[in-house]
Amino acid sequence: MLEPGRVEIEKVLLLLILQVGLIIAAARAMGWLARRLGQPEVIGEIVAGLLLGPSLFGWLAPAWSTALFDPPGLEGVPRGLMPVVVKIISQLGLILLLFVIGLEFDFGHLIPSGRATAAISLAGIALPMALGAALASFLYPRLVDDPSTGPAFGNFQLFLAVSMAITALPILGRLLVEWGASRTRVATIAISAAAMDDAMGWILLATIAAFVRAGRAAEAWTTGALMAALTVALLFSMVAVIRPLALRLVRASLDANGGEVSLPLLSGVLVFAFACAAVTSLIGIFAIFGAFLAGAILSGENRLAAGIQLRMRQFVTAFFLPIFFAYTGTRTRIGSVADLEMAGLTVLVLACAVAGKFVGCGLAARFSGFGWREAGCIGVLMNTRALMELIVINVGKDLGVVPDELFTMLVIMALATTVMTTPGVMWLAKGTEFEAPLRSTGWLTSR
Repeated sequence: MLEPGRVEIEKVLLLLILQVGLIIAAARAMGWLARRLGQPEVIGEIVAGLLLGPSLFGWLAPAWSTALFDPPGLEGVPRGLMPVVVKIISQLGLILLLFVIGLEFDFGHLIPSGRATAAISLAGIALPMALGAALASFLYPRLVDDPSTGPAFGNFQLFLAVSMAITALPILGRLLVEWGASRTRVATIAISAAAMDDAMGWILLATIAAFVRAGRAAEAWTTGALMAALTVALLFSMVAVIRPLALRLVRASLDANGGEVSLPLLSGVLVFAFACAAVTSLIGIFAIFGAFLAGAILSGENRLAAGIQLRMRQFVTAFFLPIFFAYTGTRTRIGSVADLEMAGLTVLVLACAVAGKFVGCGLAARFSGFGWREAGCIGVLMNTRALMELIVINVGKDLGVVPDELFTMLVIMALATTVMTTPGVMWLAKGTEFEAPLRSTGWLTSR
């Protein structure tokens, strides 16, 4: 057990400063390189995290890597403390990011487009899960040598189905903001459908975790149903009761301060965001959804969004986000595929993932009235997995339902689907409402 009196804060702080400095420097350098290569900066930040982890730094200089990120015998710094400290900071950054993303989106499109959002969200859950369940039947005998010691097939199948249905809500939001397209109708519907998919995915993931731990299906499904009911109740109360009151208080403060975001107002909205994050954490669908919901509830006030963006967004982007991306990357081991068969299975996993989201969501958008190019953009956006997928598969790894080979395949799938997003949208954007903001922000110059 950790004894606070035996922890030397100055030594912990020194290690933390060195880690954070290295992470931010690497993230900015790789972000610059990614932008030069036509990818968003977030891709570079992910790569920076992978390079600082066991895939490169830990492989080339294992002693240095251990001494910096998890010192084994430094007096006053217990083994295992530093990863926990960095993880807490990274999660705090993710909460702030989701709040800013929710605040910057125009949810006015949801009223006339609610049916389209629901259809896209449903397709983004149903088809990927169906493909994942079918794929599990093919992969299980090839990846699990001994079912008596490996994961049970039912747990394996449920987890793979859920992992296929995840969309990277934070990175999708960052991409849209970086492109200057966050207030378009297509962006709003995509981010809303992604939020609905991920909320359902987290509920299903928690249900699977309950089933694996309890071993009793009735108890697990009861837990999932309770979480779903509490989530619906929270959404209703936030929209019907809290939103009108919160906006009234925000506007009164803005009017009293000439439209400026005062320190008391900034403190108040941060307390509100953390309170919402705490509620969803208690429900069991993770704190980041509460932060996103808090931002969405306040998104109707443009003066607040502009003030928060001025005061918070750059610091969150420069400081907190690289720590989150890098920390997740340091926990990920990207190994080479062992042989030709494993390489073929990796391609199959990627193909099923792309078909589930791109085809399913794209067709749902087309049947909802969007043109083929806009429907394609929605399909590409919904196909973005990134580190939300990595978080999910790490949960599966901890639960013992993801074999090492499948873990590597899903990591490759998560990164590949994220890299596909920018070129896919750039290729499809001409003639859509994405074209103008992409040209104004410099993403479309020669097309």
